[in-house]
Amino acid sequence: MVGEERECISIHVGQAGVQIGNACWELYCLEHGIQPDGHMPSDKLMGASDDSFNTFFSETGAGKHVPRAVFVDLEPTVVGTGSGFTSLLMERLSVDYGKKSKLEFAIYPAPQTNLVPYPRIHFPLVTYAPVISAERAYHEQISVAEITNACFEPANQMVKCDPRNGKYMACCMLYRGDVVPKDVNAAIATIKTKRSIQFVDWCPTGFKVGINYQPPTVVPGGDLAKVQRAVCMLSNTTAIAEAWARLDHKFDLMYAKRAFVHWYVGEGMEEGEFSEAREDLAALEKDYEEVGLDTVEGEEGLEEY
Repeated sequence: MVGEERECISIHVGQAGVQIGNACWELYCLEHGIQPDGHMPSDKLMGASDDSFNTFFSETGAGKHVPRAVFVDLEPTVVGTGSGFTSLLMERLSVDYGKKSKLEFAIYPAPQTNLVPYPRIHFPLVTYAPVISAERAYHEQISVAEITNACFEPANQMVKCDPRNGKYMACCMLYRGDVVPKDVNAAIATIKTKRSIQFVDWCPTGFKVGINYQPPTVVPGGDLAKVQRAVCMLSNTTAIAEAWARLDHKFDLMYAKRAFVHWYVGEGMEEGEFSEAREDLAALEKDYEEVGLDTVEGEEGLEEY
């Protein structure tokens, strides 16, 4: 019986998107034993029952595995940022392929049970542990408890914000390597007792856990150490609103001087669209503030109106 096809197409846009995408595909090839020329060694193919790599790779008639990926950049040199092309592309894809699922990983300058309880609160914060060099790995304890705790520290986050200033709505912990459920449950139980880590009162047990027993793969010659276990956490926390506040502040400073506005107006945009976008981001901040309120606080707020 032929299994249902499931394919993911990766679109990498802009200088940062292309460079990070290139690093990702190098790692994907190492994960599945695919060589730089696209061929998979015969010892990997013989008796291989796992064909999950076909989600990301397409096999040609010649036996080459080609990434299902597109790399796009409008500017051949390293100049400028934020042309808006990605936003336009995602908008068009939503129109043409409205029923297809899309995951967007946005890169922006720094000084982000159901993970999405409300439609607008859909910006998960990504955290990874351990982020450690080969030299330090010899002297560090990298237990399940240690890497789980590290996921709740600002230093391991991919977006600059302090989760201790917000409340969690849900956490998805994805472990790899030498990990047993007993250790995971114990680590999460300890996390729940910490006063510095708060959950919203309407979702106090919001942990989802996945374990892949294959050890983490690292790129040879890279900065990260080869470790026996690692964890990636996707969490929905109100603390990410700090990132929106910073964007608001930087936008206000630039828009007050109308910096670069003429370029966009010259391409057909209206100045009013900038104000609308600013108001929408302010509303998003407010949405995150409201979902972080305790149920009692929220009910009291409603009675005032």
